[in-house]
Amino acid sequence: MTHTPEIRIRWSVFLIWLFHVSAIVGVLAGYGDWFISLSPLNLLLCVGLVVLSNRRQENFALIIPFAIGMIAEIIGVQTGLLFGDYSYGEMLGWKILGVPLMIGFNWALLVYATATIAAITGVNLLVRAFIGATLMVLLDLIMEPVAPRIDYWIFANNEVPLKNYVHWFAVALIAHLLYLKFGGKKDGILGWNLYLAFFTFFIVLLFI
Repeated sequence: MTHTPEIRIRWSVFLIWLFHVSAIVGVLAGYGDWFISLSPLNLLLCVGLVVLSNRRQENFALIIPFAIGMIAEIIGVQTGLLFGDYSYGEMLGWKILGVPLMIGFNWALLVYATATIAAITGVNLLVRAFIGATLMVLLDLIMEPVAPRIDYWIFANNEVPLKNYVHWFAVALIAHLLYLKFGGKKDGILGWNLYLAFFTFFIVLLFI
C-alpha cells in the first residue's frame, strides 16, 4: 500500500505522454482536425490525473490559479486592457463571458506544472514564482503562433501585442505567489512531464 501513490503517479505520467504523443502522431498522419477537437477532453483528463495525485490541500490551492486565470481572461476578452484585442474560437468548448471554461483549467495546470519545475531551485517563494511565471510566458510564446490555426484564440489583425506577454507574466506571477502561499504542490515529477508534454505538442504544431 505504501507504494500506491508512486504507482499512481507513474501511470499518470504514462497517460499524459500517451495522450500527447498520440495527438502528435495523429496530426502528423493528417488527422489533425480530429485530434485537436479532443483538446477539451485532453485538458480534463490531465486535470483528473493531477487531482488524483495531489493531497486535498494541494487540490484546494488549484482553485486559485483557475479563478485568477478566468477572471483575467474575462477582463481581457471583454475590455482588451490586459492582453490586447483578442477572442476565443469554438475549439475549446463552452464559454463564460467569452472565455472557455477550459482556459481556467489550463491556467491551473500550467501554474501547477511550472511551480513544480521552479521548486528545483530551492530558493524563496518570490523567486520560484518569478521562474514559474517566466516558464509560462515561454510556453505562451510558442502557443501564440499556433492558436489561430487550431481555432483556440486569435488577436485582432493576427498581431500579438507586447502587453500580452507582459501582463500574462504579471498575472502568472500573482497566481504563483498565491498558489504557493496557500499550499500548492511545490515539487513532483508529474508537473515536469505535464509541462514538457505541452511544450512538445506545441513545438511540433509550430513547425508543421
